[in-house]
This record gives sequence, C-alpha cells and structure tokens, in this order.
Amino acid sequence: MEDALLYSRLQFAFTITMHYIFPQLTMGLAFLIVIMKSLALWRKDDRFNHAAKFWGKIFAINFVMGVVTGIPMEFQFGTNWAKFSELSGNVIGQTLAMEGMFSFFLESTFLGLFLFGEKRLGPKLHLLAAFCVFLGSWLSGYFIVVTHAWMQNPTGYEMLADGKFALKSFSALFTNPWATWEYLHTMVGAIITASFVMAGTGAFYLLQQKHTGYGRLFLKLAVISGVISSILAAFPTGDAQAKNMVRYQPVSFAAMEGLFETERGAGITLIGQPNMKTRHLDNPLEVPAMLSFLTYASFDAEIKGLDAFPEEIWPTNVPGLYYGYHIMAGLGTIFIAVMLLAAVLLYRDRLFTKRWLLWVFLVLIPFPYIANTAGWYTAELGRQPWLIYNLMRTTEGISPTVSDGNTLFTLIGFAGMYFLLGVLFLVLVGREIHKGPEAVRFAEE
Repeated sequence: MEDALLYSRLQFAFTITMHYIFPQLTMGLAFLIVIMKSLALWRKDDRFNHAAKFWGKIFAINFVMGVVTGIPMEFQFGTNWAKFSELSGNVIGQTLAMEGMFSFFLESTFLGLFLFGEKRLGPKLHLLAAFCVFLGSWLSGYFIVVTHAWMQNPTGYEMLADGKFALKSFSALFTNPWATWEYLHTMVGAIITASFVMAGTGAFYLLQQKHTGYGRLFLKLAVISGVISSILAAFPTGDAQAKNMVRYQPVSFAAMEGLFETERGAGITLIGQPNMKTRHLDNPLEVPAMLSFLTYASFDAEIKGLDAFPEEIWPTNVPGLYYGYHIMAGLGTIFIAVMLLAAVLLYRDRLFTKRWLLWVFLVLIPFPYIANTAGWYTAELGRQPWLIYNLMRTTEGISPTVSDGNTLFTLIGFAGMYFLLGVLFLVLVGREIHKGPEAVRFAEE
C-alpha cells in the first residue's frame, strides 16, 4: 500500500505539473489579448489587431494542449483516489462540474468566434469575443482554485452519518478566505508567465532583426504588464496568502520559512539548508527580525516554530516545502528587478538597443513556469500529511484496489505521452513564431 500511495502521488504530481504549463499561459495571454484588442479599437491601429490574432493562434495551440493534458487528471480522481472522491465528491464535484459546464464551454465557444469570425463580427464584437475567452479562462481558474482552497481550508460543508462530506453553503464555499488571495495570486502569476513569454518573443525578433516593429510592441506591452504583475505577486497577493498560511496552517508556515524553534523577532531566511537531523538551518543568511515584521508588523512579534506543534502534523517533506517556497520567492524577486530595470530603460527609450537585456528576456522564458510550479508545490507540500486539511489524511484517500504495479505502469506511460505532446507543442508554437505576426497581416491582404 505504501508503494501504491507513493506512485499515485508521483503520478498526480507529474500530470498536474505538466498540465499547468499550459493553463498559466492561457490565462495570462487571454488578459493580454483583450488589452491588445482594446488598444486596436481605441487607437485605430491595426498593429495591435494583428498582434492579438498572432497571439490568439499561440493561445489556441496552448489551449488544446491544456485540454488534452487535463483529461488524465480528472480520471485519476476515480482511479487512484477513489476513496477521496467518494467522501468529498458532494463538495468538489460542484465546482469541477461548474468549471466544465460553464467556463470551459464559454472559453472554447468564443475562442472559435475570435479565431474565425472577425470579418462577420466586426471590431467591437470581435473585442467582445476576446473578452468572453478571457472571462471563460479566468472563471475556469476560479472554480479550480475554489476546489483547491476547500482542501486547504474546508468551509461550507457538513459531515454526514456515513462519513461523507456534503455541501452546506455555496456562499461559504465560494467566499472561502483562502480562495480569494490564492486566486488573485494565481492569476497574477499567469500574467507574469505571459509577460515573459511575450517579452522573450519580442526580444527574439529584435535580436534576429525580424518583425522588429512587432518585437518592440511585444516588449513594450510585456514590460508594462510584467512590472505591474510582478510587484502584485509580492504585494499584496503574496503577502496576504502568506498571512493565510499563518492563520490557517501555522505549522506549514513555520516549515516553509525553515523556522524550527519559536522566536521573538524572527528573521527571514534568504539562503539556508534545512537539516532534519539537527533541526536547524545550515549556513543561514537572514535579515534579522524581518519575518516578525512582515507577518505581524512588529519587529518583536513571536513566530511559532515547528517545535510548537506535534511532530505527527508536521509537513511530511519539510525540506521540499522550504525549497519550493524559496525558489518561488527568489525568482519572484528577480522578476521584479528585471522588469523594473526594463521599465526604466523603456521610459528612457533605451530598452530596444540593450542586447544584453534582450538576451536576459530570452533566457528567462522558462523561469516563470518554474516559479509557478514551485508555488503550487509549496501549497501542496504544505498541506501534507492532509488531503483535506485536518479532516482526511492522504493515506485515507487512496483507492484500495489499484496496485502499485498498475500505477507505476501508467505513470511511465504518461511520461512518454507527455514528452511527445511537449515536443509537438514546441514545434507548433515555434512554427508560428518563425512565421511571425507579419503572416497574419499578409493573410488579410
């Protein structure tokens, strides 16, 4: 059973990690496409219109990949995690069904109209189609985050006599305080990803001296959206989500900060390695008293360490949680610094000639994906050993009839299938980038 649990967790972690590569770009691009369509209508400038349709093609490829990679995750609820689905299906089934019935169909229907209906719709209705695609993708994100938030901080439920959870209050479920800030933080993270992908594409065009007009347009829009979203990821959304951890999962907060002992005036650790044998951080580099100040607005405030909680409720992988959080926070700091520098150079009209910074944007394309993944790992590892926090342990949610051999076999199969899908995605997107936005304009003429 232990091997089956391990393989089931690895399988779900692998499939959801691969899947979320696509929705984060989908949600971020949906927002930026609406901005470009709005600018096209406001300024009467077809460059923004062509740019929106160029990114619309990449959005469509990304959207299809997201759908394909998302299907296996849904099946895993019934195969690998049947007990969890049986007991909690009356709650999470509501939000997952709404995600599929409302937001997915809204997004997919209007995506078709956006891609193929511009001449029939006209500029204003085409903008409306783009907005509906954006609305559908962000609603989809909200329903998924609400589901996840219920597992982190269960609200609006009641326990039935047979041990099942039933939804008692829709309003409590959808106004879960955990969901609000997690959703905003997730959406801001998606915009960061789209901004860096767009900035990297613009930088590529400028370095190659191809489609330079669109390269400048992409960089300008990406830097403006990137600097705003990067700052918002740190404050207020990231700060508020950290305070949620302090309030609802204090033991997880202590673990992700590497705080083994309760302290007054606790410092925030920038670099260090958790040592589970000695129960302290090796080689720490910290800012004194800053954690207490950021958490409680007092340099002398007490922060509870892991020693304040029974060891049986500690996160099962403290080092993984610690590193996941610090990778996310560290990369987020780098994003702010790079985007602020780029914004200053853009204001001074010197951004497009700084080849070294263009190379930086090109190299940084994968890193928002890493940061978003590390953020989700932080949330998931922080919840362990609970599947539903304080209500159901992960060991209680696994399917009792699925063997470890079956799970390992399908995990290997998914790895091969997702590798091929990843290669196909890169080929298709690479082809569109190679053709460039000019191909959209020439196709209309």
